[in-house]
Amino acid sequence: MREQPPYLRVADLFRQRISDQEWTPGDRLPSRTQLGQECGVGENVIRRAQELLISQGVLEGRAGSGTYVAEPRARLRTLRSRYREPHGGSLFSVGMTPIGRRGAWESRTESKVPAPADIATRLGIAEGDHCVRTAYEFLADGKPVQLSTSWEPYEITAGTLVVLPEGGPHAGKGVVGRMTEIGITVSHATEQPEPGAATAEEATLLGVQRGAFVTRIRRTYYSDEGRAVETADIVVPAALCEIVYEVPVQPVTG
Repeated sequence: MREQPPYLRVADLFRQRISDQEWTPGDRLPSRTQLGQECGVGENVIRRAQELLISQGVLEGRAGSGTYVAEPRARLRTLRSRYREPHGGSLFSVGMTPIGRRGAWESRTESKVPAPADIATRLGIAEGDHCVRTAYEFLADGKPVQLSTSWEPYEITAGTLVVLPEGGPHAGKGVVGRMTEIGITVSHATEQPEPGAATAEEATLLGVQRGAFVTRIRRTYYSDEGRAVETADIVVPAALCEIVYEVPVQPVTG
């Protein structure tokens, strides 16, 4: 059986110290030099163990101060469900209400942005075709918990009241509701989740450690005619959220 890497062994030791209340929330950990001597490893191993636990929300780093035991923070339960897609609002906001959290979001939209090659492929358009791109930062009780970058083919919404996802009379209705307003029926969506690590920018926006574990979801909405009307890259930090998929089941009759 393959031996466990030293940094994982050290991370387990740190978790045990916290579980045994040798270290409690708010406590500052000893220096890496001291911890390395206690654990019989080098400072690089201690650093990797700490970075792992920071990414999981067990520890937190404070610039110029050191590493501390993090205060307990309940992970949000993020429900991914096409079955419950609202026609008049945000699925994120709707999902926060049952768990007693206030869901909101901030956004920044740019129109006529040339589609990169990968986005063009997902939308079924030519590379360089104009898109409306919107960057979202989703908040729970005012704290960021999820990021998303949305792309819509400009030719679909150009000249309509829904060209800006977060502007005009239909702002905030979501893709399904906005497309309905211009006579397009969104019939289904695909989602492809993949594990990843937070970039420096993502870590700053989400308040997590650079390289922290995240789930990246590539989502695309399609009309009933099979045309892609929107695609998005969603970033969900593992330390802050757990992802649950709800899948409708057709009852067997007869």
